[in-house]
Amino acid sequence: MSQSNYGNYGYPQGYGTYPGQIPTYGNQQVYQPQTPIQQGVPTPTPTPAPTPSPTPTTLPGQLPLEASYIENILRLNKGKIATVYATFENNREWNAKIFKGIVEAAGRDHLILSDPQTGIRYLLPMLYIDYVTFDEEIEYEYPYGVAAPNLTTYPPR
Repeated sequence: MSQSNYGNYGYPQGYGTYPGQIPTYGNQQVYQPQTPIQQGVPTPTPTPAPTPSPTPTTLPGQLPLEASYIENILRLNKGKIATVYATFENNREWNAKIFKGIVEAAGRDHLILSDPQTGIRYLLPMLYIDYVTFDEEIEYEYPYGVAAPNLTTYPPR
């Protein structure tokens, strides 16, 4: 396959060449020095700056204020009575269900409620939870006097 003088999108040869293509000017190739490849010798790569190790400075069982995710809000309201509305798609027994109980714990993917009347504990995947209501005021921010940890030191999600 021969290349015309204007094969590189209308530019004369030697202009607009692709990486790895030998540059030419007219019918002559332009000298391109070759770097020798040494077998078995690794190519030095720049060393990235050291990243500080994640050292979360949080209160036990709580996450930084800046991370206002549902699980963190539920953790702040541990011990309060909550009503959880959940939807279970493609379930023949029930499609939607309401759970009422005391918030025992909350994780990234789950909520644990305990029903004070029956003593039953529910482990609910966050995937199914639509929303949560409380009959009293809820905590959303960390109490005053407690320093909120820096989010940049917390491990990424």
